[in-house]
Amino acid sequence: MPGQTVAVLGTGTMGAPMARNLARADLRVVAWNRTPEKAEALAADGVEVAATPHEAVADADLLITMLADGPTIESVLSGGALAATRDDAAWIQMSTVGAAGAGRLAELAGASGIEFVDAPVLGSAEPAAKGELVILASGPDDARERCAPAFEALGSRTVWLGPAGAGSRLKVMVNAWLMAMTATLAETLALGEKLGVDPEWFFDVTDRGAMAGLYTELNGPAMVARDFPLNFPLALATKDTALALEAAGESASLRVLEATRQQFQRAEDLGLGASDWAAVIRAAAGDDSPASPPQPS
Repeated sequence: MPGQTVAVLGTGTMGAPMARNLARADLRVVAWNRTPEKAEALAADGVEVAATPHEAVADADLLITMLADGPTIESVLSGGALAATRDDAAWIQMSTVGAAGAGRLAELAGASGIEFVDAPVLGSAEPAAKGELVILASGPDDARERCAPAFEALGSRTVWLGPAGAGSRLKVMVNAWLMAMTATLAETLALGEKLGVDPEWFFDVTDRGAMAGLYTELNGPAMVARDFPLNFPLALATKDTALALEAAGESASLRVLEATRQQFQRAEDLGLGASDWAAVIRAAAGDDSPASPPQPS
């Protein structure tokens, strides 16, 4: 909405470019940071700098938190900042705080009578600087319109997911995937070094990693539906993972790959060896019921 004032608490790696983009969108931005120098650097971009969180939020229509974690946010806001916030303001929580953390912050907002929008983001410093974050928004339907100008300044896409907390739950899920992929990529490149393989060969044949997306598209729906049309037998996945560990040798520290082998082995122990390898979801979900024996045709 034109003329909105946005308070930004937290102007670190993500919060600083976000504050700049809000100011460029002709919103009045008042920023505070625990290390004052980081907020003061934004003055040249048209951002007003507050000495305290209370000062930052006093006239704000929207309060955005982009601090390190949930406990830090609780500490800053429960110290009196929420009490200084206008009754008609909305608090947009954009940090990564986890599912339980989002619940605690929602309770804190409720106790203060402040409308709460849980809206963590996908993207790192570069997308934040370009205003290309993906915003995982969740909260009251009537908050959508008032949040729209800020979200349009900050992101390339906003996905509204339902009641507050849904955004943080999805963020936990996406981050788990990203962290596991990053650790797996590190182990894959380390394995290549052990084997004397040029990493460019790997990047080339996997289309710079795009192959991972293809397998997500192939295996993801099967996992969700618990329906596993055979493309690649799970027992062979166990075998191939073991071969990679064997090739790496005992001196390697491929713990993610070892855990992967164990996960496939657990699924095989459930009688899923002849099923498609997507059936490893059964082991991951803790479904320990043995597979039904194949029926005679």
